[in-house]
Amino acid sequence: MVLPELEVAVDPVFSGQFLLWVCAGAVLGSISGLVPGIHANNFALLLAGFAPTVPGPPLFVGAAMLAAGVVHTFVNAVPAMALGVPDAEMAVTALPGHRMVLDGRGFEAIRLSALGSLLAVLVAIPLAVPVTMGVTAIYPTLRDHLSVLLLAIATALVLSEYTWFRRGAGLLSFVLAGVLGWATLDLTPASPLEAGGMLAPLFAGLFGAPVLIDAIRGGGVPPQTNDGIRMGHPLLAWTAVAGALAGAVVGYLPGISAAIAAVAVLVFLPNGVTDRGYIVATSGVDTANTIFALFALVAIGQPRTGVMVAFESTAAPLETALPLLLGGVLLAGCIGFVIVLVAGDVYLELVGSVAYWKISTAVLSVLVILSFLFTGKTGVAVFGLAALVGMVPVRLRARRVHLMGVLMVPLILAGR
Repeated sequence: MVLPELEVAVDPVFSGQFLLWVCAGAVLGSISGLVPGIHANNFALLLAGFAPTVPGPPLFVGAAMLAAGVVHTFVNAVPAMALGVPDAEMAVTALPGHRMVLDGRGFEAIRLSALGSLLAVLVAIPLAVPVTMGVTAIYPTLRDHLSVLLLAIATALVLSEYTWFRRGAGLLSFVLAGVLGWATLDLTPASPLEAGGMLAPLFAGLFGAPVLIDAIRGGGVPPQTNDGIRMGHPLLAWTAVAGALAGAVVGYLPGISAAIAAVAVLVFLPNGVTDRGYIVATSGVDTANTIFALFALVAIGQPRTGVMVAFESTAAPLETALPLLLGGVLLAGCIGFVIVLVAGDVYLELVGSVAYWKISTAVLSVLVILSFLFTGKTGVAVFGLAALVGMVPVRLRARRVHLMGVLMVPLILAGR
């Protein structure tokens, strides 16, 4: 049997321009990811604001937006781990990355995050079509019963705490955050920038401010060792794959964050919830979410993330150019991986050489300024309230993931 010859036409000019736009988007995502306080959705909605005005073919601009979003999910782990390291006494309630930094394992934590994101890209791209077909088949049922599903997830998260006291603390945190979200998410104050409404001050206050407040009296970044990764390769790979698959759920359903999906995934892993597993799974969910959200935009026509809103605003062709766009995403993932490895080590060393209370105070000031830029004076007030609520799980030694009630409760009450 003689196979017919296939002719593949390659336009070097087109390919070169496409690669340059992807690289430009990767640079933009790297810069935004290294700035503390820039949430991925707020960054993406900023992109959506100026994307239509960028001179260039819609396909190239759209590819750049996707690349920026993907690289941001890689790089934003660096400031998250290097900044806000608390006092050793608060290590029990610190974020997993911070606990590893306190143990001198910051370099390992950064590499675990980079590997989790890269493996998620490699897994999500080939699995995107079959997974999307499966999720699309059950999506109408999930959408019609979203309130029940979110309530079940919230209940499971609370019950996953180890003691009844912490379960009560988790429930309290969930309810307080939910009331805060219900009262503030629909506010539309005038502000210098329009980028995500109240999400910026809410997330900065709930998840950023408490960490930084505790870090003011912390000892900063201790000396770090760089002697490799202490996580078995099979377990690392499986955790990343599970995180990537969970990214499909996050890409389709509102109110489900990467942290929630990561905790759910880790409950079913052989060694349960560990700091290393949490870092790998969360990074995998966060990055895979961008890929699956792209397919969700094709399948159900809904831009589930800020990155997809930015992409949609470019009017770039989607279905016909999907393979090319996925190639750009893969390239962006490789770029993000390298940037994290290079910038992460430098970031940790630089932060470790500066008086830590100065860094924490400066970053807190940046969060307040960003809240004002995104949402005006009202946003600053919301930031302050969110910071108070964010301290509840910290002081009561429960997981911070319960604070995602800020999105889940309004969706549950809305019944959609």
